[in-house]
Amino acid sequence: MSDWPDRRILELFGIENPILLAPMAGFGTPALASAVAEAGGLGALASATITPEQARADIAAYRALTAKPLNLNFFCHRPPQPDPARDAAWRARLAPYYRDLGLDPDMPLSASSREPFNDAFLAVVEALRPEIVSFHFGLPARRLLDRVRATGAKVISSATTVAEARFLEAEGCDAIIAQGAEAGGHRGMFLTEDVASQVGTFALVPQVVDAVGVPVIAAGGIADARGVVAALALGASAVQIGTAFLFAPEAKVAPPHRRALDRTAADETAITNVFTGRPARGVVNRLMRDVGPLSADAPAFPLAGGAVAPLRAATEPQGSGDFMPLWSGQAARLARPMPAGDLVRMLAAEAVARLG
Repeated sequence: MSDWPDRRILELFGIENPILLAPMAGFGTPALASAVAEAGGLGALASATITPEQARADIAAYRALTAKPLNLNFFCHRPPQPDPARDAAWRARLAPYYRDLGLDPDMPLSASSREPFNDAFLAVVEALRPEIVSFHFGLPARRLLDRVRATGAKVISSATTVAEARFLEAEGCDAIIAQGAEAGGHRGMFLTEDVASQVGTFALVPQVVDAVGVPVIAAGGIADARGVVAALALGASAVQIGTAFLFAPEAKVAPPHRRALDRTAADETAITNVFTGRPARGVVNRLMRDVGPLSADAPAFPLAGGAVAPLRAATEPQGSGDFMPLWSGQAARLARPMPAGDLVRMLAAEAVARLG
């Protein structure tokens, strides 16, 4: 489409429509990413919950479906320091649920897998050369970042404040994702831990646009053409959409999560740390109501998830979403279930018509 008023992101990424798929670790698939890309948006794959070998397989599957550009996403959090006392307090807090489900509260636990960007993932980037590499929770160490840039990849990352946006620009990011409080999933915050003061998307975007010279991508609470047009009117060059794509058949969403998305209202989501140890927005469920949504007992990211995993494993097969993260943004009710490519084309056509 040639009717977009700001073409900077289109030219930077080599795409046709300023609509980016949020990576959505655990829910995105090569089929979802390639469908978005084939419709003119930017496809994305997340690497936060998988191994480098799995990332290679996902990229190969994506490349087999499309020749369009790919955004490969990584977390770059700092691994937590051991805190046995906090771990024990969290297990004690969850012990009644274990007993109710016939589980041993002292059973051995598997470690939560959330690997930050490291040399093994760098080798994937250097070998397979995604056109865009994006980061959540700031940026990796300089030596890693320099080698990513040396592949020719464009680098982007998320900011939840103007200060974070300025930092990312100073570090050489080619574009910045302004993530508002409405967004589903993990907050991208890295210079602050004060989730209570996180700014909403449509207050954050124009302030970030005014503060930096690189293109800005609006994220959070955007699920229809009205949100796309509003973001562009506030100075964003593109939008990144996650929750609306969870309704697409190409997304990998467990049945309890799908049911929650189908019925949730905007005021039925909350920011919680009880599933991973880091604030993320999801549909309120039993665990969030009982111990949170923000619990001081939850260990640091990503360790909180280890003790919750057996509870999920025991209840999800029964159709329960009581102990699983039901990530969702505040605009889920605006989403329309359809194939991902159709959604991109519909959003683009309706947005251009409104802009016209």
